[in-house]
Amino acid sequence: MSSVVVSNYAGSLDIAAIRAAFPILSTTVNGKPLVYLDNGATTQKPQRVIDTINEYYTRHNSNIHRGVHFLSQYATDAYEVTRKKIQRFINAKHDHEIIFTKGTTDGINLLAYSFGKSSIQPGDEILISAMEHHSNIVPWQIMCEDRGAVLRVIPMNEKGELIMEEFYKLLNSKTKMVAITYISNSLGTVNPVKEIIDAAHQKGAKVMLDAAQAIHHIAVDVQKLEVDFLVFSSHKMYGPTGVGILYGKEELLNAMPPYQGGGDMIKTVTFEKTTYNELPFKFEAGTPNIEAGICLGAAVDFIESIGIDHIAAYEEYLLNYATEQIKQIQGVRIIGEAAHKSGVLSFVIDGTHPYDVGVLLDKMGIAVRTGHHCTEPVMNFFKVPGTIRASFAIYNTKEEVDALIAGLKKAVMMLL
Repeated sequence: MSSVVVSNYAGSLDIAAIRAAFPILSTTVNGKPLVYLDNGATTQKPQRVIDTINEYYTRHNSNIHRGVHFLSQYATDAYEVTRKKIQRFINAKHDHEIIFTKGTTDGINLLAYSFGKSSIQPGDEILISAMEHHSNIVPWQIMCEDRGAVLRVIPMNEKGELIMEEFYKLLNSKTKMVAITYISNSLGTVNPVKEIIDAAHQKGAKVMLDAAQAIHHIAVDVQKLEVDFLVFSSHKMYGPTGVGILYGKEELLNAMPPYQGGGDMIKTVTFEKTTYNELPFKFEAGTPNIEAGICLGAAVDFIESIGIDHIAAYEEYLLNYATEQIKQIQGVRIIGEAAHKSGVLSFVIDGTHPYDVGVLLDKMGIAVRTGHHCTEPVMNFFKVPGTIRASFAIYNTKEEVDALIAGLKKAVMMLL
């Protein structure tokens, strides 16, 4: 992602047609057209995803993997088709390397528990970064406390970029896992993940990428990256809530013990001993969120119908235009000015509190996120109580950015 400022989009996407696929975008809020700029929290859903949910419950509802009747077979096939779509979408080597979870947080907890149990000894070290979401901090803290391991933190600079010299100093033979965000949810920083992965592998460490904020912004190729594990959520990529993905290399997943016990993750059960199922089912205990899994496939279809490279280019234009415009507002301080950013513009305005600005923007129909964005250490580093965060998706427009800027100017006049 480039940080070059542009004011005109030269691509060929029909944004009006894309917007028309999202029914909620015709909503009015307080008598104003909805301007939805809270995509970092969750994206809106296209009609094809909504229709898929409805079709499942009206025509195909059944439990999966266990039934011989028509509905169960149909639902099973549809669910497994999504697994294959995700395999192709992230270019995994095998479809059984794709594990369905409840979301990014669930995937990280699964990995921290299971990898920790199988691979972490007292004195081993886990590396995370200073810009991590709480869900990529707390599970590793819990695991380290349980296993007697040590959590190390890669620092960042005032631009919101990792200090790579410090990363190399922290990386050593005791490092067993580097768990890092691909794109920061509160800063928009795109981290140099390939460099991090290559360096970690040279020390024998494994790498997990939190791709929750990357998966619908930029192309993610797990084989090209050579990453060991990757996690993301459906609801950040135009799909439903309650489902996500943990990708892991086959040999690593096979070496890890199950995270939960129950139906579908077993081959045989006796009171004396249980034999666990093969991948991917070893990590998928119980009845899953079937309709959400199927609908995730529809969300992938939507993204691929546009093209992830087209999405990346258009969102880069929006981010750069918004950055250019917001700098014209007196008293604005952008939090996170990394050279490589994607999707997120966080800022504070002198003399105002982010919450107050957010409330006033809501009165104008403009939805942004305010607060610490589940990254309290980031806010402490920048010495702010929180930020105002505008986060972009493929259906946002230049005109919506203009509405945000006008709304901010009005809010500043009212508050100061």
